[in-house]
Amino acid sequence: MTASATQAEAVALLEQLGVGTATGGARVVRSPIDGAEIGRLAEHSAADVSAAIGRAHAAFLAWREVPAPRRGELVRLFGEELRAHKAALGRLVTLEAGKIPQEGAGEVQEMIDICDFAVGLSRQLYGLTIATERPGHAMRETWHPLGVVGVISAFNFPVAVWSWNTALALVCGNAVVWKPSEKTPLTALASAALLRRAAARMGDVPEGLVEVVIGGAAVGEVLVDDARVPLVSATGSTRMGRAVAPRLAGRFARALLELGGNNGMIVAPSADLGLAVRAILFAAVGTAGQRCTSLRRLFVHDSIYDTLVPRLRRAYGSVPVGNPLTDGTLVGPLIDGAAFTAMQAALDAARAQGGQVTGGERAGVAGCDGGFYVHPALAEMPAQTDIVAHETFAPILYVMRYSDLADAIALHNAVPQGLASSIFTTDLREAETFMSAVGSDCGIVNVNIGPSGAEIGGAFGGEKETGGGRESGSDAWKAYMRRATNTVNYSRALPLAQGIRFDVEG
Repeated sequence: MTASATQAEAVALLEQLGVGTATGGARVVRSPIDGAEIGRLAEHSAADVSAAIGRAHAAFLAWREVPAPRRGELVRLFGEELRAHKAALGRLVTLEAGKIPQEGAGEVQEMIDICDFAVGLSRQLYGLTIATERPGHAMRETWHPLGVVGVISAFNFPVAVWSWNTALALVCGNAVVWKPSEKTPLTALASAALLRRAAARMGDVPEGLVEVVIGGAAVGEVLVDDARVPLVSATGSTRMGRAVAPRLAGRFARALLELGGNNGMIVAPSADLGLAVRAILFAAVGTAGQRCTSLRRLFVHDSIYDTLVPRLRRAYGSVPVGNPLTDGTLVGPLIDGAAFTAMQAALDAARAQGGQVTGGERAGVAGCDGGFYVHPALAEMPAQTDIVAHETFAPILYVMRYSDLADAIALHNAVPQGLASSIFTTDLREAETFMSAVGSDCGIVNVNIGPSGAEIGGAFGGEKETGGGRESGSDAWKAYMRRATNTVNYSRALPLAQGIRFDVEG
């Protein structure tokens, strides 16, 4: 596919999705497939961002009074728009983020799934009835909207993570201001356009309920620092989280952080190796290793190491790397040249620290000279060295031996990140140990399945330098609301709590 063809298809998709042209401005958007320019956008100034927050805040003041099931109707209609435009939006994800078409469509399916979840949630924003020690009193807990929710998203899931936040935020009664990655703004504009279509169909949605602001770190800083934004959900690197969290804490705002994930897997002696190889391959090389849940560290028991690792080498040698628009491709490009440079630096460090590296070199792809394609790398390491403890956002899998499960768990947990984890075993004791308080210290702990591929029904997020945030399913909705404890005295007396007596004539 030539550069001009890539650009032409992106233009056609943007028209189909209701964005129109994306040809003005200084921000150049390039496809990682071949480096072709597929759009140009104007960046928003600080004043533009402030104005967008103002519009969102005004919309929130009206939206919070709309009954929650009615708010759910907007999300239901958005889900319908996503279903109708799944193929087009998924294809745009492929062009802008470099994912294979199955993964692009799968990301839009995640958006549809979270809409379904949120519609049901709109009738289940339950509080509690609490036992009170005072006679003639009732005590309960209620939940209320927060206000404007800021969403800062990353390039690797350019639309799904926004939808996790936005679908829940909307049914909870909030407005949203979204700063997408500067590398993937076109899919953001397309998603927002589909939401506007849903709003037009519903008919009574306040303008400004969902705003999109385009730009780099300076735009994000305005969003983070504005007192009208009580919650910022930020997905990205740990470095980004370290910049965002203190600024939010400085004004006592909430931070929902989804940061680094140096994810590990333990393969025990009893593991089904055929299952394990398939899981390892997808988790480590899918999305070119650019998932926050990608598998990066593999601990293999001594007794099966010499059986499993050669199978992995063969599997790695046969995985199709190429243009994601070509049938049969399983591994597309890295997002850009900086990602390639970081991968090569990590592999050089692995070799210097005693690692034996297979793969990792740049792959030539016909017609895609401007793209950065790599063969996935296996790095057999003598120990968990410094480079292994550092997350590199690329298809590098560090492989290490272990002999005792407790030691393997200790090594697994001995990194700063704590997002996703996995063990392959058919030993019930090992599985339960790994999921117990003395097992994995991650937010996602799986057995006989890889660390990637989370479903929207469960809360997504992790511990330590992953940030502690939770998005998507379970009770993650509570992050987007404020809690109030209510006590009602329906008696004619005024008993005080804890038996305190404070008698005075009124």
